[in-house]
Amino acid sequence: MKHFIVLFISATLFAQEPPEKSPVKKASELIAKQAPPVVDQDVAALITPDNSYVVISIAKQRAWVMFGPEVVYIDTPISSGKRAGMTPTGRFTVMQKNKNHRSSVYGDFVDARGRIVRRGVSTKVDSAPGGTHYVGSPMKFFCRLTGDGVGFHVGKLPGYPASHGCIRLPEEIAPLIYEKVKLGTPVEVRAD
Repeated sequence: MKHFIVLFISATLFAQEPPEKSPVKKASELIAKQAPPVVDQDVAALITPDNSYVVISIAKQRAWVMFGPEVVYIDTPISSGKRAGMTPTGRFTVMQKNKNHRSSVYGDFVDARGRIVRRGVSTKVDSAPGGTHYVGSPMKFFCRLTGDGVGFHVGKLPGYPASHGCIRLPEEIAPLIYEKVKLGTPVEVRAD
C-alpha cells in the first residue's frame, strides 16, 4: 500500500503543467523613465543667485533648485556617478562657473586635422598615440563643487547613474540653473 501512495503522489506531481515562463525583458523596459523637468515660472522672478540653493538626491536621480525652506524653482532629472561613491555626498558650494568648460580628465585623442583617433579616453589611464593630442569632453554650463573636478553640467541622462562622478543635467535646464547660482551657492548632495 505504501508504494501505491508514493506512486500516486509522484504521478500527481508530474501531471501538473510547468509554470509559464515570463518573457525576457529588454534592458530598456527595466529602466524606469525619469519624470521630465518642471520649471515653476512663477518662482523664476523671485529666485536669484543670492537666495538660491541646490539639493541633489543620488537615490532619486533628481535635483531641485530652491529658495526658502520649501519653494522649488526647478525639479529635474539627473545622472550621477555610475558606481557608489563616484559622486560625493555632503554639503558643498559652487567653486567655479564656466559656460564652455572642458574636462581635464575625460575626452578624446585627436590628430592634427581634428579627427578623433581614440574616443572616450581618460588621461589618468590612457596614453596618447603618436601624433595626437588630448581634447577634453565638453561640460557646458559647468558649476564645480569639488577640487578634484566634480560638478554639475549638461550631459546625457540615460535614466540611471552613468557619469564618472559629475551630476549631468538636461540641456534645456543647465543654463537656467547656471543663471540662478553664483560662487558660494550652497549645494547639498544626498545619498537618499
